[in-house]
Amino acid sequence: MFSDAFEIHDDRFRSLILPNVHVEKLWTGGRWLEGPAYFAAGRYLLFADIPNDRLMRWDETNNSVSIFESPCGFQNGHTIDREGRLIACEHGSRSVSRVEHDGSLSVLASHYQGKRLNSPNDVVVKSDGAIWFSDPTYGIDNDYEGHRSPSEIGSSNVYRVDPADGHVSIIADDLAKPNGLAFNHDESKIYIVDSGATHSADGPRHIREFDVAPDGKTLGKHRILATCDQGIYDGMRLDEKGNIWVGAGDGVHCLSSEGELLGKIRIPETTANVVFGGAKKNRLFICATQSLYAVFLQTRAMARPAAT
Repeated sequence: MFSDAFEIHDDRFRSLILPNVHVEKLWTGGRWLEGPAYFAAGRYLLFADIPNDRLMRWDETNNSVSIFESPCGFQNGHTIDREGRLIACEHGSRSVSRVEHDGSLSVLASHYQGKRLNSPNDVVVKSDGAIWFSDPTYGIDNDYEGHRSPSEIGSSNVYRVDPADGHVSIIADDLAKPNGLAFNHDESKIYIVDSGATHSADGPRHIREFDVAPDGKTLGKHRILATCDQGIYDGMRLDEKGNIWVGAGDGVHCLSSEGELLGKIRIPETTANVVFGGAKKNRLFICATQSLYAVFLQTRAMARPAAT
């Protein structure tokens, strides 16, 4: 018997979920949770509580939650690079930063052609070490998730930071509000959420699939992969089978690599972002509006491609 939290739209979803498994609420007390990042070596999860300007830490060994860093620059999206370092999108400083092994902070990107970025939102690291990030205006639209300010660039783009010289270049410039990012298993494609419906009633609320050019530095043809039927799509992760698990207005949607809705995990709060973690990488951690949830699945996180 599957939990009522699982909404099955396609029989393939049954092979991804487990009977007699329930969604667990691990913590509540935030204002808008985002950016989960799981550190396997320490068995803990970091996640942002953006309006409260703090980075939280959930400990897997005792289920405790504590403040990891506050203030934290109104951090939003996070990822972990191949050396185990935390990379953060900071609304407050309008930059992408990295915590080094000695605890010092490096700023990886803060400007494009001399103009300040808007408010970096989500970030991924490619196998060649390049950092790709989205830069909508959510952190400068008001004082709730950052500091209200006009956009210096005048557009919302997806950028690439070159691993050799740190040069920042635009990867995609035709999205209304680029949001969540994820590469597929061989990095031949990148999925980019466009959540422009937050600023326009008829704006986009979909995931676009882009071909990554052979040089690994530019994009080719693209298509709309899937459109959200509840709220907007937000942050996402892929599993070992190439399925996309993405936050939405009614929980987590599971999509096939072709954009078909396989099923949903119903969450009683708008869901922002997810990440796989746990000892077997089969536990999905879910950042919703005020609360952190988790559920065990019958699939695991997608393996990272070998470094190039």
